[in-house]
Amino acid sequence: MAHVITSEAEAIAIAAELAGTFARGSALRDAGRVLPRAELDQLSQSGLLGITVPRAHGGAEVGARALGEVIRLLSAADASIGQIPQNHFFFVEVLKENGTAGQRDFFYAELLAGRRFGNALAEKGTKHALEFATRLSPDPPGSGFRLTGVKNYATGALFAHWIPVFALGPDDRLTAVFLPHDAPGVTVIDDWDGIGQRTTASGTVRLQDVYVPEDRVVPHHLTFERPEVFGAFGQFIHAAVDTGIARAALEEGGQLVRDIARPWGESGADRASEEPLVIQKFGELALLVRAAEALLDHAGAAIDAARRAPADERPAAEASVAVTAARAQADAAALTVSSDVFALIGTRSALRGGNFDRHWRNARTHTLHDPRRWKIQHLGNHALNGVNPPANGIV
Repeated sequence: MAHVITSEAEAIAIAAELAGTFARGSALRDAGRVLPRAELDQLSQSGLLGITVPRAHGGAEVGARALGEVIRLLSAADASIGQIPQNHFFFVEVLKENGTAGQRDFFYAELLAGRRFGNALAEKGTKHALEFATRLSPDPPGSGFRLTGVKNYATGALFAHWIPVFALGPDDRLTAVFLPHDAPGVTVIDDWDGIGQRTTASGTVRLQDVYVPEDRVVPHHLTFERPEVFGAFGQFIHAAVDTGIARAALEEGGQLVRDIARPWGESGADRASEEPLVIQKFGELALLVRAAEALLDHAGAAIDAARRAPADERPAAEASVAVTAARAQADAAALTVSSDVFALIGTRSALRGGNFDRHWRNARTHTLHDPRRWKIQHLGNHALNGVNPPANGIV
């Protein structure tokens, strides 16, 4: 059985301890594409995957603010390990929003036992990310349903005990279906070959005439028929991953500036870390990271405030704006820091042996999830015209 965490402080302390362990092998795992199976088992046993389970069901019920810090710490240690549980926590919220009492009882117990949720959300070939071709159809012989489709970018599915799937129900409305990893007709393919986030195994899930009992279907569309922060929550976890990448690039880059970089001859400095222009540039990069961390913390607090007033549209809108800002800043910080710090270290930072480029590759890959330009558009429209970001549930 997994350890049961009882408080936010304990969750953050355990995340920090695990991060120290995960960081030591991160560069080698990325270089050899060694999938973090053992590390994910450690994550399960630590109890961190059950920290958002409500107290009434035996969990710590940590808020978004604390969860963001947990994901940030894990992502700074290993960005792939930080991203893998993103949709795990996302689907815990799916159950909280619209799961039945029986579904919650069952799955909350699974989570506290260390079971992992993967995901099968995205599809290639549809018109845009919010369109799905996978359908849930009534099972002709009796009760239940049948599910057929192909899902892509299925981060976490390879390592999961349960694979939640987004599909259109018989009424053409969005549903979430929870499938066991070994359900007949479910095939998880490790075909992810991205330049970054290499050990997330974000490959393909094939669903061929999979039988789905009625009690494994959640009417997810109901979430968006009331004031909600569900979509903002998914974006918030993405922001935490990118903020962690930015911090990792800054800290490892700083270490390399101190240890191996040479000062420019004209500077008169004995060490690169004492060269005024290096210090100036490093300060600019540190400012980007600090801003991302501050906006992440603010966004988490805004989500928590909105959850305390679930019927009020105003805090939900404020949370959406706060997360939009955090997501945009985290994107900029991760990409800028992981790229610009190379110039402060010098040529040796480009050698393959150190694998320092993994931070940029991870940032470049993860920030492609959805476009920063639309975050800026929504911020501008809110500031100028008072228009809130749309509630679209993109995770």
